[in-house]
Amino acid sequence: MSQSPFQKFTAKKKNSVIKEEYRQEKKKVRAEKNAYFDKLKEEKYQAMLAKRAARAGGAAKAVTGAAVVAASATKAATNNTPKTKVGPPLLTTDVAMPLNKFLAHCGVTSRREAVELVTKGLVKVNGAIATEPGYKVQPTDEVIYNSKKLFVTKNLVYILLNKPKDYITTTDDPQGRKTVLQLIQKATTERVYPIGRLDRNTSGVLLLTNDGDLTQKLSHPSYQVKKIYEVKLDKNLTKADFDKIINGLTLEDGPVVVDSLAYADSKDKSIIGIEIHSGRNRIVRRIFEHLGYDVKGLDRVM
Repeated sequence: MSQSPFQKFTAKKKNSVIKEEYRQEKKKVRAEKNAYFDKLKEEKYQAMLAKRAARAGGAAKAVTGAAVVAASATKAATNNTPKTKVGPPLLTTDVAMPLNKFLAHCGVTSRREAVELVTKGLVKVNGAIATEPGYKVQPTDEVIYNSKKLFVTKNLVYILLNKPKDYITTTDDPQGRKTVLQLIQKATTERVYPIGRLDRNTSGVLLLTNDGDLTQKLSHPSYQVKKIYEVKLDKNLTKADFDKIINGLTLEDGPVVVDSLAYADSKDKSIIGIEIHSGRNRIVRRIFEHLGYDVKGLDRVM
């Protein structure tokens, strides 16, 4: 029997399952990062050896047979020495890294939001205000944000939060409203930031991390990450409006198409399940408001 379209909304995944999925994604990203920097270190080491050999020049041609034997013995002894795997260094910019990517790896914010920080003149490089998000940060550069020198984060942290209503998804708020960071302030000493945004009156799943690579994969539109919400309306959603949403609507900022739509409860057609990959501001609320409905409750379940 095929799966009912209602099951994805009525049989929500357990938090343990969601956490395991994020844990596996984290392991994959960490493995890719380690492999990348191991390769960089190996290439740098080989380049250093080649440079030394070039400097030696003609002296290398005068090596005696005994010296060759000694060198071979040394090489054999070196190959038999157990290798110690070294993790990524604290400052992993052995090669130039774009400034917005550097800020993300330092746990400041996501790459996209880092662009805004730079264009606003809030970041300094070597004492001067940086204005180009694509500036290539060199290993010797000193990057300052919020009066603090930044280093690429070594300890990655992942916090899965069931966000309640009345908290805003930001690191700080000039108006003094409650933020999601207040809910996890005792969970870690690392600087973490939320992936994506849930507005003040929306509850549900929210991931906070200092992993810039994972943030890029989960938040950038090119990755087409889907989200599932349960929506409580002020009245039943009619079949005509249901079909309008399925066929696509045109809002004030352009067309929008949902990936899936279903009545979460066959007896209460004011409770709707919606799956969508668009990350536009308040997109779910605006879909229903466009058709004359008032969203009484919005909960992200995945």
